[in-house]
Amino acid sequence: MTQPATAPILFDRPLLAQRQRRAAGAPETFLLERVAEDIADRLAAVNRSFDAAADIWTPGAGLAPHLTGGVAQLAHLAAPATDETLPLAPQSLDLALSALAFQFVNDLPGLLVQVRRALRPDGLLLAAMIGGDTLTELRQSFAAAEAECEGGVSPRVVPFADLRDVGGLLQRAGFALPVTDVDRVVVRYASAFGLMQDLRRMGATNSLVERRRTPLRRATLLRMAEIYAERFADPDGRIRATFDIVWLSGWAPHESQQKPLKPGSATASLEAAVKRSQGAGDRE
Repeated sequence: MTQPATAPILFDRPLLAQRQRRAAGAPETFLLERVAEDIADRLAAVNRSFDAAADIWTPGAGLAPHLTGGVAQLAHLAAPATDETLPLAPQSLDLALSALAFQFVNDLPGLLVQVRRALRPDGLLLAAMIGGDTLTELRQSFAAAEAECEGGVSPRVVPFADLRDVGGLLQRAGFALPVTDVDRVVVRYASAFGLMQDLRRMGATNSLVERRRTPLRRATLLRMAEIYAERFADPDGRIRATFDIVWLSGWAPHESQQKPLKPGSATASLEAAVKRSQGAGDRE
């Protein structure tokens, strides 16, 4: 009998938990505040109420302060230091939410399966995670500085999930009507050091298992900041930092949900639709 594949361990979760506890006393970061407000807006657009909901591993105080209504009970699950098992009974939730936590999960496919099992039929998952090209400028600058100063490159920025990969994971986990999209946020800083300070306030500095364990050399850090300013600064001297927020949503299957049309059931031909489109022309 074939044994299930074990997910690779990418993140040092005890270290991550330590850094997030340290960051918990800092004021809420701009990125988490933005995402929390967007979750509230997206949830309001669903136009239905939810009796039992769980906020899965959102840092700090969680999402409760940002939700204005529509959720009767919201349990905030704190991120575990090691185990990624959710303490949720099957079909115990109408709604699962999460903000800026899933990017640090070692077994994201397994976590999505757990969420799917915890949702009642027609229950909703709505989550946002860091992904895509997030911190590409910092990644490139560190790589160039280490290659120049130390003769080699070590992982300094965590790998982030691609939008298409996340959509596929939702389908594999059994979600109906899966939707993914990306919100790109470009933030400007006076220097790379300001960016790194913000990352520390988020508890989001390097927690990779394969990180270099020796302290970062001062010369390498200074050279990184120089390269960053050379390659990614605006005319006024401020540097740019990219954050891609990957949004994912899906529903636990239910017979009332919209189903895809069966092949051959369309009432209008593609040829006729193309002809109508060509005759319509462009409008300003």
